[in-house]
Amino acid sequence: MKGIVLAGGLGTRLYPCTRVTNKHLLPVYNKPMIYYPIEALVKLGITEIMVVTGGNYAGDFLKLLGSGKEFGLKHIHYTYQEKEGGIAEALGLCEHFCSGDSMVVFLGDNIIQGNVKKGYSRFLEKGARGAMIFLKEVEDCQRFGVPEFDNAGKLLRIVEKPQNPPSKYAVTGIYMYDSSVFDYIKKCVPSGRGELEITDVNNFYIQAGLMDYEILDGWWTDAGTFDSLLRASQLVQLTGANNDH
Repeated sequence: MKGIVLAGGLGTRLYPCTRVTNKHLLPVYNKPMIYYPIEALVKLGITEIMVVTGGNYAGDFLKLLGSGKEFGLKHIHYTYQEKEGGIAEALGLCEHFCSGDSMVVFLGDNIIQGNVKKGYSRFLEKGARGAMIFLKEVEDCQRFGVPEFDNAGKLLRIVEKPQNPPSKYAVTGIYMYDSSVFDYIKKCVPSGRGELEITDVNNFYIQAGLMDYEILDGWWTDAGTFDSLLRASQLVQLTGANNDH
């Protein structure tokens, strides 16, 4: 099983701070933001991680993370996303790294109170085949991909940033995929904003009957805006989640 942290983008919602550094290197309470997803992957027993970065400060990740020994990793690898091509495009850069293995993917600005071990165990029980997404009930789900269910709780589809959400859940930036994900990425076409959308990839898995989901325990937040960055720091400070990954 491989681990992937997607930490590209320009972080324009955090200007002017991100004029001088990558968003994922900003502090969340007492650690750089990117430490949280890496530590979450390490707690699952994953020993090889790829960090996908981009923009003008990619070299700073190497200065900060080095070889990954500080985290107990065998190897930490780096690759570069040359433009703003979307989450799915960034993940597609990891095909050679995964080399047929399944993977756990974290968006670099996703921070959780607990861990994803329950969902991970379920994914492994299925032979790490298909896909698993993690959901969380939120008040502002219009900002995210939102799942639609039938009356029995079966996942029907994911709608990206809907004006009229079909449920109260957000699809968090935590995913588990088998190697088929790279075939699905190649089937994607750019969205209206010119990016390859991870929601399209997830819907391909749903249509194939190969998608499962888990609802996260504890709190979850992204840290991609000033409000959510502040909230993440406050939650980590209050709950000690920085020591619970």
